[in-house]
Amino acid sequence: MSCSSHEYGPGVEMNHEIESPESVGMSTQRLGRIGPAMQRYVDDGTVRGISTMVMRKGKVVHAGQFGHRDAEAGLEMTPDTIFRIYSMTKPIVSTALMLLHEESAFQLEDPVAKYLPAFGATQVLGSDGSLVPPTRPMDIRDLLTHTSGLTYDFMEDTHVGHLYREARIMNDGTRTLKEAIDVLAEIPLASQPGSRWHYSVGIDVAARLIEVLTGQSLGAFLSERIFTPLGMTDSSFGVADSNLNRLSAMYGLPDLFGQDHTGTKLVEAALGGFNERIDVSTSYPTSTPEVFARGGHGLFATIGDYANFAQMLLNGGQLNGTRIIGRKTLELMHANHLPAALLPWQLLGGDNRGLGFGLGSRVMMDVAASAGPGSVGEYGWAGAAKTYYWVDPAEELVGLFMAQYMTGVALPDRALRSLTYQAIDD
Repeated sequence: MSCSSHEYGPGVEMNHEIESPESVGMSTQRLGRIGPAMQRYVDDGTVRGISTMVMRKGKVVHAGQFGHRDAEAGLEMTPDTIFRIYSMTKPIVSTALMLLHEESAFQLEDPVAKYLPAFGATQVLGSDGSLVPPTRPMDIRDLLTHTSGLTYDFMEDTHVGHLYREARIMNDGTRTLKEAIDVLAEIPLASQPGSRWHYSVGIDVAARLIEVLTGQSLGAFLSERIFTPLGMTDSSFGVADSNLNRLSAMYGLPDLFGQDHTGTKLVEAALGGFNERIDVSTSYPTSTPEVFARGGHGLFATIGDYANFAQMLLNGGQLNGTRIIGRKTLELMHANHLPAALLPWQLLGGDNRGLGFGLGSRVMMDVAASAGPGSVGEYGWAGAAKTYYWVDPAEELVGLFMAQYMTGVALPDRALRSLTYQAIDD
């Protein structure tokens, strides 16, 4: 096991030195339980490597690295390891879109087709296989709350997921974002807009909206408005050749976005204990950031980079004197936007009781119903390769977990939550 206390990565503005937990109402002794617990997951072969961080009241009180970023090469997990963060791309892109909402570039109830006209002709696939018109237009809020009627290709509960697989919506890393969304608009919706919560490529469509509204590429906009101001120096849709030695290898299951890996197969394979090295370079390339940019996945980042983003959210939209987004906009984003009829929302068989959904992230509504520690108003999201973050405004707390294990079932990220909350000592 290794536990680091030095600065995370070159050029990072925020201080990531470990400071006294007691100075912010946490226990050094109780935080010490995190390291052995994470190491056990490495030792028993659950994952090959883990990086963790906990911050309270703006201070890093725990940071640790365990196991390897590349077991075959004998490279240990380090503070500056770069990860494919998959769906942890979503909160960043959702925040970026809401920067434009602050500038009155759109309203949440605007039809998507107002800016992407191809969606004006998109039909809904009925239960009998017929195509029917939408009962109302898909709006921008639908994209961010996963109520648009769009889906994912690994979902088995609709025939539309099969159509996505045939069209290679998720696993063609050679298409530009515009090309991917143009193809998507030709495929029918899986359900009527607003009728159900269904995890989807909606935030990929939101990402294309950013490009249309700004005239910039998604990557350029994120760099200008979020990454550079926050010192997120390793966050991008690609990895420079000089930094590839810091990129974590991927382990676990075959590529989530491969043609044959639907939701049930993912869970079955995970329960079988697969932990092999896998190649995701085709569906998640490192070398073509000018082409491969998405809203729902695609970003690379270090744990320190994402810590800067999360701390900015906790700070009400600013970090180190630089404001990124307004506090009231973040309050809007992290309120529950789902009506009671759509709760609890389900993802790959998981019944997420106690949780609502905001604009791009889940949000805690009922701690007891969630069956784990937390606070009302706490929010966050995860990535398919077992990356996870949460922000707890009530406790002024941020937690981050990074691994590279492709699976659909719970792993040490949930343990980190319990281990973090039990260390609060005020």
